Amino acid sequence: MSFIAHPQFMEFADPLPLKSGAQIGPYGLAYETYGQLNAQRSNAVLVCHALNASHHVAGSYEGQPKSEGWWNNMIGPGKPLDTNRFFVIGINNLGSCFGSTGPMHENPATGRAWGADFPVVTVEDWVAAQARLLDALGIEQLAAVMGGSLGGMQALSWTLQFPQRMRHALVIASAPNLTAENIAFNEVARRAIVTDPDFHGGHFYEHGAVPRRGLRIARMVGHITYLSDDVMNQKFGRQLREGLDLRYSTQDIEFQIESYLRHQADKFSEYFDANTYLLITRALDYFDPARDFNGDLSLALARAQAKFLLISFTTDWRFSPARSREIVRALLDNQREVSYAEIDAPHGHDAFLLDDARYHSLVAAYFQRIAQELQEKERA
Repeated sequence: MSFIAHPQFMEFADPLPLKSGAQIGPYGLAYETYGQLNAQRSNAVLVCHALNASHHVAGSYEGQPKSEGWWNNMIGPGKPLDTNRFFVIGINNLGSCFGSTGPMHENPATGRAWGADFPVVTVEDWVAAQARLLDALGIEQLAAVMGGSLGGMQALSWTLQFPQRMRHALVIASAPNLTAENIAFNEVARRAIVTDPDFHGGHFYEHGAVPRRGLRIARMVGHITYLSDDVMNQKFGRQLREGLDLRYSTQDIEFQIESYLRHQADKFSEYFDANTYLLITRALDYFDPARDFNGDLSLALARAQAKFLLISFTTDWRFSPARSREIVRALLDNQREVSYAEIDAPHGHDAFLLDDARYHSLVAAYFQRIAQELQEKERA
């Protein structure tokens, strides 16, 4: 049984300096909280979202069927991240299309939608904005920061930007940077969007248009990378739609996998913003904490003080276990406390969102440990 979630919004008058040298302000952030903040304000957990997710992490909206949060199987009363024990915060990142200030909102300098003029944002900028919201909530130190995929990059960045403001980092199905192959997938997706005639240089809002064709292709490319070959073969194989025979057509949808990808693409193009897709994939491309240390990840992570749990999945070829092990080795080089689990799961990158008893038990045990630490701290 899901609980009722209540979206909230916070406005910030002071401009936020961005890593690019630009700034944005005023701006607003959409967020949700679950559970109760304890008297010591020590039980807060920040959950960071990935590419097409939002601040709606868990629970459901009253009167809206099928509105469960994107990590509802992980977070809630009695779940691995137990909201009976922890105060959980989900924040929609700047540039997104789910409530926080983004390209579809008005640029105060022009009175028009930002569109392509919205400043490029980075993982570090998102973390800085999240920290401001926590300041406003009166939370000085987090019990943990948790995220999967791009959310895991934000959790890692938290340990470097604000090492004293968090005690634990859970970095799941993530990486210290993108490989050339991953950047290439992102570029193909972006080209599909910007070459759509309805894109209008990113100012499609004022034309009353939506570059749905580009968004559909971008989603299809992305979705292929989220699934493992095993899952695709098991789920679809070479099945034809409704048992039809070959039509000998280059245009018809004949295979089940084609139908599935088209369906996912159509759904995505109805709710996601094209400029947001460009911004978030570029933030993924740019994330590389070792860049300022001549590529030495061990030197880059020397600032981290948190305790770590890293989890990877064997069939995740987009953020492979080898990438998580890079982070583990760099943390061990710095004598940091780190636990690592590599879970044999068939689902590819999407495994971090799915039900897996071993995975969920591991996360539950880790948060049990954090809860015990908090109790000991209170008694001290």
